[in-house]
Amino acid sequence: MVTTSPLQVSKWVTNIPTESNLIVGLDVKWRPNMEPYSHMRNPIATLQLCVGNRCLIFQILHAPFLPRALFTFLACPTATFVGVHVQEHANMLFQDYSLNVRNVTDLATIAATRLCNPHIHWFGLHALSLCILGFNIIYKPYPITWDHLFLFDDQVASAAIDAFLSCWIGRTLISITN
Repeated sequence: MVTTSPLQVSKWVTNIPTESNLIVGLDVKWRPNMEPYSHMRNPIATLQLCVGNRCLIFQILHAPFLPRALFTFLACPTATFVGVHVQEHANMLFQDYSLNVRNVTDLATIAATRLCNPHIHWFGLHALSLCILGFNIIYKPYPITWDHLFLFDDQVASAAIDAFLSCWIGRTLISITN
């Protein structure tokens, strides 16, 4: 689902099955800052979430407001939000939108620990996908401008793939010790 609608986000979130140990893929996108020597960061434009095979691409930058259900979902004590650099993304969501992501687990860190290979700590999402899932995903649309109201199909696909891979890599890694 791709949306700017708080109502649609609320429906998506409330249709997530409540279960203990819920694994949620989380990623964000923003427009890169093209100013040389500037340390300014543009606000997050999209929030991508994935549970199982259900992905949400919320164009948060264009939303008229944030639904209460999203605040509740991100703060859920039984959900673990997984991704690459997910703590940084959670911090950005808090800075930009006051969204508090309660439980985060970085995929590269957990992969390095569970697979006893410290070099994996430096892997990105697509290298982790190849290492953990055996999928060689090389798919990035160019140029990427995430702050436009209308996203191209390849942008939607890329955003959904990133959230989906995060979810499934997280599920696989967490099941290694469970």
